[in-house]
Amino acid sequence: MMPLSLEDLGWDSRWETAFDVHAAAGLVPARVTVSGRGVHRLLLADGDRLGEPAGRLREEPVATGDWTAVSLREGDRATLHAILPRRSVLTRRAAGPRAVEQMLAANIDTLFLVMGLDGDYNPRRMERALAQAWESGAVPVAILNKADVCAEAGERAAEVAARSPGVDVHLLSAREGSGVEALRPYLARGRTVALVGSSGVGKSTLVNRLLGAERMATNEVRADDSRGRHTTSHRELFVLPEGGCLIDTPGLRELQLWTDGEGLELAFDDVAALAAECRYADCAHQGEPGCAVAAAVPADRLASFHKLRREQEELDARQDKRLAGARKARAKATQRSLKRLYRDRGGS
Repeated sequence: MMPLSLEDLGWDSRWETAFDVHAAAGLVPARVTVSGRGVHRLLLADGDRLGEPAGRLREEPVATGDWTAVSLREGDRATLHAILPRRSVLTRRAAGPRAVEQMLAANIDTLFLVMGLDGDYNPRRMERALAQAWESGAVPVAILNKADVCAEAGERAAEVAARSPGVDVHLLSAREGSGVEALRPYLARGRTVALVGSSGVGKSTLVNRLLGAERMATNEVRADDSRGRHTTSHRELFVLPEGGCLIDTPGLRELQLWTDGEGLELAFDDVAALAAECRYADCAHQGEPGCAVAAAVPADRLASFHKLRREQEELDARQDKRLAGARKARAKATQRSLKRLYRDRGGS
């Protein structure tokens, strides 16, 4: 295998321009292959290193796929001084009651949304994933795996295609290798692809196929519900032998929305286009007379749209409440500081 270069990892003239100020400071570029707690695995032009953030960067989230500016230390160590502005970032709402963003991967060109054609098959889950994928800034591609165990594979691929306007849909079997080669054009030199999907959909098997080596452990799914155990416990960036990068992520039971609404509109652009034909400008598309959306969109797809829109509205409300709370806390802190200053000056 030929030695890899930064260009194989996605480095280009735009990154070079963004890095100019750091190059002037004597720093070198590095891409994050594994984001850890305080220590990150980096890939540089001369190989792997472990990187520790410096100063204020310790408080900043670092994502797998980030481009960083580092200084080199003895051995295999480096210090992270800056993160270059991200071109795309895949996020979700973190588990728990608070509205908190969790980054999954950064600087992705294409996002493979992997779904199994066994008991995992759920078109509504694909619609949810598409909404978050469009929000990320990457181009989503629907991957329907395990075609070898599904007699209705063609029909299900057609159903997903109908629910995914403008999105490429690929039918394959990672276990048998059929259909996998059709994914190669997305993984050209310098391009980055990330995979997301539920546990047990075959992401690790697909990664091994694309890498041409058994790099990822695989497990059989449970027979009763087609759920799998987590074989991937962290997000990791792999470099393909011919160049190009592949980011694998742990199985997600649900990709909870973290979006400003644009991703939802793109995922349901058929609904948005038909809405212009409704009789009333403020039509909610919930059974109003003359609703063009209700007349043309299948009931289950429209129900999925309403569910995700309610979730979006709830997220907006939680974020507004959180921002209001933060503003109130800052105001109280300012008042306390002023009182201390007033007291220290003797009330003058």
